[in-house]
Amino acid sequence: MKQKKNKSRRAPIEAAGGIVMRGRVRPLFAVVQLRRQKSWVLPKGKLNRNETALAAARREAIEETGHDVEVHEFLGSLVYQSAGRPKTVRFWRMQASGRPVAKLMRDVRAVRWLSLAQATEKLTHEREKVFLEKVGRSLARQASLPKRKARTSVRPKKAAVRKRAVTVSAKPLNNPRPGEAQALAVPATPVFHSLTAGRKPPAIVRKIWSLLRH
Repeated sequence: MKQKKNKSRRAPIEAAGGIVMRGRVRPLFAVVQLRRQKSWVLPKGKLNRNETALAAARREAIEETGHDVEVHEFLGSLVYQSAGRPKTVRFWRMQASGRPVAKLMRDVRAVRWLSLAQATEKLTHEREKVFLEKVGRSLARQASLPKRKARTSVRPKKAAVRKRAVTVSAKPLNNPRPGEAQALAVPATPVFHSLTAGRKPPAIVRKIWSLLRH
């Protein structure tokens, strides 16, 4: 029995928690005050039996802040000695809900939502100060970035082009003046090349040419 107790005392402590944030443009970070030690720490706690680190991190964040949280990416771990035993605390980024959904657990005296600089200064332990300052800068910068709107390309509508048919009229103008050739309406584009290519032009075409030359 003594050997089992000694082994359990030397066994490493597994804990988990979160960098809990609230707000988007200017995010605030949660720090909690423990009732017994009166120290200010990041929301975290030991794993229960058969509990995963991720589940424990979310549970501890809710119990110690009173807010429901959305768990996001893993941020890193803190490893240190606690009561002569090695302790590992894993942290995830978390986004808190707008309003509290539960009362604070008995071990927590108060919770504060502070800016990154204020939260770092408020923490009691130097190891948590360094950790929050390291990961908090990138988190605050990402949260303050505006969301990019999807660009929608609108193609301008093509203007409708009306095709006008060019007709050749062999009808002379009314009341021509004496000594003046009868003017005929002819298209602006040359249309006789295809008619005369490889064969003798018709009589009407030869008549039009003679009038145009004069």
